[in-house]
Amino acid sequence: MMRIILIIAGCMLFPVLTSAQPEVPVEQWSEKTILLIGAHPDDDAYSMGTMAMLQAHGNEVYIAILTTGNVGTQDPGLSMVDLARIRKQEEQAALAALGIPGDHYINLGYDDGMLEYENKKEVVAKLVRLIRQLKPDVIFSFDPGKGEQRWHKADHRASSYLAADAARAAMWPLLFQGQITMEGLEAHTVEEYMLFDSAEEDKNTWVDISGFEDKKITAMSKYVSQWSSGWYDYRGPELPNEEAKEVRERVSRRIEYREGNPVEGFRYVKGLPDNIGR
Repeated sequence: MMRIILIIAGCMLFPVLTSAQPEVPVEQWSEKTILLIGAHPDDDAYSMGTMAMLQAHGNEVYIAILTTGNVGTQDPGLSMVDLARIRKQEEQAALAALGIPGDHYINLGYDDGMLEYENKKEVVAKLVRLIRQLKPDVIFSFDPGKGEQRWHKADHRASSYLAADAARAAMWPLLFQGQITMEGLEAHTVEEYMLFDSAEEDKNTWVDISGFEDKKITAMSKYVSQWSSGWYDYRGPELPNEEAKEVRERVSRRIEYREGNPVEGFRYVKGLPDNIGR
């Protein structure tokens, strides 16, 4: 009897598990508009291989970063203004390496480390406007958690909820109504989400980035202020050959492999924004 119950339960569960996968594999996506929302310049590193692949396959990829990253250094000789400029240059160089156009990069300009203390309504309004302007088919963002809050460091935590809240607000025409009545925008519903930095047990989609892993390594290596001795003593975007080689080796070790193929893992969610937390 117990065996029969387990078989029935397994059959009931199977459709739930399979329905969590994209109907069309991510590797085959084309002609979609993709919007990645992150907290810092370099947060797109979680999905750089996927971004490079999607761009190469005829999708429109946009990267929206909420802060300038102007605090992330241990170099006492850098000011916040200096670091914001450096990290913008690093991000632009990284996106160029991925094949993503420079004008597809948006930075909202908030201070690093302070995102959860900003006016939430203001930040969400800016993201809602961006969603209504770009009309993305898919949003990539930090995973706010499934069933319970996913722990992230402060800006990542704030970014995960701000992205989810903005996606939900963008579909309701009476929320931020001035964008519709005064700016000529339209309410927009995003029905697909690729959530990164998820708990391992929540990941349900693994994107094969074969052929794009070198682009990812090259792009990640552009963050000299984050990945090299520049973290403590920034001396410019170009590293000595030996250190540049060490940085490439270091970032290459962050690529995950499954069955011998380089992959990036996500929690894929399809449906209304309310489903993100389920």
